[in-house]
Amino acid sequence: MKILQINKFHYPRGGSERYVFELSKLLEDHGHEVIHFSMADDKNYYSKFSQYFIKPGDLDKFNLINIIKFFYNYEAVKNLKKLIKDERPDIAHLHNIAHQISPAIIKVLKNHKIPIIQTLHDYKLICPNAKLYSRGLICEQCRGGRYYNCFLKKCSHNSWTKSFLAMSEAYLNNKILKYYNSVDLFIAPSRFMKNICVKFYIPENKIKLIYNFIVAETEAVEDIMEKNEPAYLLYFGRLSEEKGIDVLLAALKILNNKIKLKIAGAGPDYKKCQSLIAQYKLNAQAELVGPKYGAELRQIIKQAKAIIIPSLWPENLPYSALEALALGKIIIASHMGGLPEIIQDGYNGLLFKSGDSADLAGKISLILADNQLTKSLEDKAKLSLNKFNKEEHCQRIGEIYKNLV
Repeated sequence: MKILQINKFHYPRGGSERYVFELSKLLEDHGHEVIHFSMADDKNYYSKFSQYFIKPGDLDKFNLINIIKFFYNYEAVKNLKKLIKDERPDIAHLHNIAHQISPAIIKVLKNHKIPIIQTLHDYKLICPNAKLYSRGLICEQCRGGRYYNCFLKKCSHNSWTKSFLAMSEAYLNNKILKYYNSVDLFIAPSRFMKNICVKFYIPENKIKLIYNFIVAETEAVEDIMEKNEPAYLLYFGRLSEEKGIDVLLAALKILNNKIKLKIAGAGPDYKKCQSLIAQYKLNAQAELVGPKYGAELRQIIKQAKAIIIPSLWPENLPYSALEALALGKIIIASHMGGLPEIIQDGYNGLLFKSGDSADLAGKISLILADNQLTKSLEDKAKLSLNKFNKEEHCQRIGEIYKNLV
């Protein structure tokens, strides 16, 4: 079967890209041909279909051409038509396409009678800013198509202009042109995602729950930790408001020098993190180590006492949690979104009340004080990954492809 995978980035930028690459390899290993359609970029992985990729879009440059592309990317439409003519794919699997590629490509696929599925990596289908989070709070005010709330609350980057564009895009794609009505089936990687979409009036029969999968590392992670290096907690990921790093730093202050913290990542809140570390007098305890990838990231995860996921927004099904479990690490995560579907409190990790730094500090204290609990959680970490099995995932996705074709 020829399977067209469409995602706006073709390099390892985040969880959705990781999923696209690993799914593509899995499909190829099972005898399918995978065709990619994306944006051109110097950081891209090699693709023999790169001749069809579109020019990268810069959403920070507000000119007429970029604004038009935001709603309808003519180059994406034209190049996709040529790709379909040349390669004749059997099915299209969409991922993140908003803004740079634009949902206008859905009509192209429909006109060529190509079945369409889309994996919901974020909440863009129902929320203009794709997070269900605004002004420091979980937000569902756009439910029922009331997208004007995005503009009124400046939900997109706290900008009137960007919020107006996000609002207008939602009205155009969902209410006027109704592009997403032509998607045959949506894949929800978490039960939370499926339930919230149904709550926002997406037909339940158009959404299927299929958990993401994690490929277990076959190579051993070499232990090069210095013998005198103290134990540490680890946060890794994007540094932004909704990730709750301020809650983690406040918890570290409460712990009063009981353990160190490493923060691996980059993002718009980098300087804010530096400021909070200074404000809480944590310079000797908290370290910003910058973004880490590949073997270096696995190493810093493996050597951590526990991984902290202090999210304030409803995470879908973060790969950071799956990757940590695959390495046998304890996770302490906020009870939010799809995280409780990965972490069972007291079995393979600990959950705390989202936004509650005292509760987080208490959970960290538990693992510092109770070696028996720590050992039990570590032993069950890898065992809890059965429902994120790659072969079962491939089988279920393959059945969907065949049924639609």
